[in-house]
Parts: sequence; C-alpha cells; structure tokens
Amino acid sequence: MELKHYLKRLDGQLWEIPKETREGMRVPAYIYASEKLLQELSSDKSLEQLTNVAMLPGIRKAAIVMPDVHEGYGFPIGGVAATEWPSGVISPGGIGYDINCGVRILCSELERKDLENRGESLAKALYEQIPSGAGKGGSIQLTDLEMDRVLKYGAGWALENHYAEPEDLEHMESEGCLKDADPAYVSEQAKMRGFDQLGTIGSGNHFLEVSYVDKIFDPEVAATFGLKLNQVTVLIHTGSRGLGHQVATDYLKNMVAASEIYGIHLPDLELACAPFNSEDGQAYFKAMSAAANFAWCNRQIITYKTRRLWSAFFKDKGVKLKLLYDVAHNIAKIEEHVVNGKKMKLIVHRKGSTRSFGPGHPDIPECFRETGQPVIIPGSMGTASYVMVGTQAGMEKTFGSTCHGAGRRMSRHAATRAVNIHNLEKELLSKDIHVRAGSRKGVSEEAPTAYKDIEEVINVVHDAGIARKVARLRPIAVIKG
Repeated sequence: MELKHYLKRLDGQLWEIPKETREGMRVPAYIYASEKLLQELSSDKSLEQLTNVAMLPGIRKAAIVMPDVHEGYGFPIGGVAATEWPSGVISPGGIGYDINCGVRILCSELERKDLENRGESLAKALYEQIPSGAGKGGSIQLTDLEMDRVLKYGAGWALENHYAEPEDLEHMESEGCLKDADPAYVSEQAKMRGFDQLGTIGSGNHFLEVSYVDKIFDPEVAATFGLKLNQVTVLIHTGSRGLGHQVATDYLKNMVAASEIYGIHLPDLELACAPFNSEDGQAYFKAMSAAANFAWCNRQIITYKTRRLWSAFFKDKGVKLKLLYDVAHNIAKIEEHVVNGKKMKLIVHRKGSTRSFGPGHPDIPECFRETGQPVIIPGSMGTASYVMVGTQAGMEKTFGSTCHGAGRRMSRHAATRAVNIHNLEKELLSKDIHVRAGSRKGVSEEAPTAYKDIEEVINVVHDAGIARKVARLRPIAVIKG
C-alpha cells in the first residue's frame, strides 16, 4: 500500500493518515513535515511503521512522527505514541536499543575568539581524554554493588561520588533518575557489558561537540537560559551503551512470547508488547528505567571529564562549564496529558524524539517554569545545532514532544559508499571544524549529506509551534565514536 497517497494535510506542517486507511488502526497517524521532507520518505518504511504503531492496544489520540523521521526497529525513529495507563501496552520497539540516548548542553564563560587557532588542539585533547568507539571502556570499572547503585540512582550516584554538583541534577530531565528502576530486572550479561563503560561516548551518531552560539532568535529566553552570541558551548550526545542495548535485546525476546500470552496480534513482530500493568510490562519498565539511569550517569561522568580537561586546557581563563539542561531521546515515561478535553495518565513512548514541556509544567526546573524547558536539537557534525524551548501548543498537540535531531536520510552503508572521505575532511577544515574519530569510515557514516536538512526540520517544528527557536550553534571541534 502506497501510504503517501492517503495523506491529508490538516494545516501547514501537519499531515494525517486517517485511521480508516488500514484495518486495525485504532487512531490516526500524524506526520509533522514540509513537502520537501515528505518527498524523502518514499525510500523507507517509516510511514508503514507509523500506521503499525497506530494499532497498539490502548493507544490514544494519534501515532505521531516528527520531521526528522526515518525507519527504525518497530517504531519509526522520530516517533511518539501514548498508551493509556495502566492497561495500555508498553513496547520496547517504542524506545529502541539505545535506551535514554540523549543530549546535554554545557555553557562556558568563553567566547569564540578564545578558541582562535586552538580548535585542533582542543579536539585532540578531548579525544585523548574521553573514550569513544564501539565497545570502548573507560577508567571507571564498577563492582557489582556499585553497578546496582548506578542503575538505581542514576546521576545521583555521580553526585555521591563527587562527579557532579547538586545543581547538575536540577538541570536534568527527571533529575537524572527514574524512580521505578530496579537493578534486579537487568541481566548479568547487560551489567557485564556496562561495567567499564561509564564516561564513554560509544559509536554511531554519538559525539562530543564544542560549538559557539552564532545566532539568537529569542533574546529573552536566551538570557534566561544563559546563552549569548559567540558563547562557547559543549554538546554531549550518548546513551546507555552496551548495557542498554542488552536490556533491549533481552526484553524484545521476552515480549514476543508475552504478546502471544496476552493475545496481542500486530502486523510486525518488532512491535511486540505487553500491558503495562502485567508482570512482563512491569519487568521491562523497571529494567528500561535502570538503563536510563545508567545513561544519565554516563553523560554526567563525561561532563566531569570534560570539565577537568577544560580547566587544564584553558588554565586561568573562564573555565566554568555550567549544565543548561539534559534531555532523553529514547524512553517511556508516565505522564499526565489532556486527550479530548480529559486529563489522563499515559505511558508516553518517545523514540528519537525529545520531551519539550511548556511553561508552568511542574516537572521542569523552577528556573524554566516561565519559559518552558530547554530543548536541545543536535545537527550533523558539519551543520548547525539548535537550542529550542517547549511550548503549550506542543503539550496539546504532541504530548509535549518534538524532534531530536536532523534525522538520517541515508543509511550508514549508503553514506560510506557515497561520501568521498578526502573531500569531506577538506570541506570540514574549510569551515574550521576539527574532527577526531575512531575511524575514517565512522566519519563517512556521519557526513552531513547523510542527514536531512537541519534548517528544514527546525523550521517545521518552529512553524508548527511545538517548540520555538532560541539559539543556533555552529561546531568548532567534534569527537565522534
């Protein structure tokens, strides 16, 4: 079925596939996209996956994708789906393998001119300090007891062990810890994969990036966030590493059997799920929460290492790196939202999408209550990244969710075939962007051409009102996995 033929435009940036389009759809499918971005969906299965998601038991309002959408495992990446608590389902495919892959932004007291002719040496120093690459471990090796405390308390463990400051936790989504985490539901194999991976970036699209603010769109909100023109910032993008991947692997197998037990029949086994209030649903949720906590702790340890390097590199200059905010991309959370005029508790799946709560919400730090929460949208290593702010419209339209990045338009294999690494390296250097990575192949896979146009994606989100532009960042030094 060519689903693009069934698209109906609801307004300038919002399209619908009506629930009558496919048998089994319980709600419509919503797509936030420009016409240009819709054209790029013809080569993958993301729309088919989206309509499959609309068949989940207990789903409410709509299955939604953001303008960075592309094909994923079960759910499309860029997807949002909310099922009714407690009897609606939870699906590991709606969170993904990299549980709590997320991004944070650190704000420095330096300006771009302070890094003049130092970008290359800073990139080299960061690359040497912070382990990156598939399976790469770090200097922290956890005992069994420490691992369980990391899984239970997340960033709180980093604070206990002097890797964080109290205000760091205040500036993280969920204060860096999901309270339902239970290490007993995480397999020994998963724990073994993660025992030496705290403070490491990993591979794929994970990175550490030194950037500068090159444009301010909303001066008032930027001032509240502590952002100003030419300010140097640091983005850290990574997740739960091998531990989270193993949790997903373990429970995806379990969920296939669970789906049969609970009589749930869906068009794609990758959507295997269980009622949230079932034994299987609760087991996965507790394990997923533990993996999410590991990810928050991981990003905090990288922050600690970055701060230490920063202080040594810049000596007596402004060395403070203040955490503005940290957001999760791949996670399921219990939240209250209004559906058809009624407030209800929901199990909100966000896979490759970012929470973007609007002004006044009690779950965001008090310092952001008037503006809405900061939303961090990284681009590719040769283009811009954005800081946005959550809106009330987003709360009403998308369960307080927005995009998480530019979104791939080309697979990693296709990018490797298409990209001339020599030309790419020259192009990046011509923009004074200094890249360090574990392999040149990894750089090719993450080339800007492999991603959608970040400006197009951000404009869709901004024009739809589900998040607003605050500031744009340009890269100086990039560390890739």
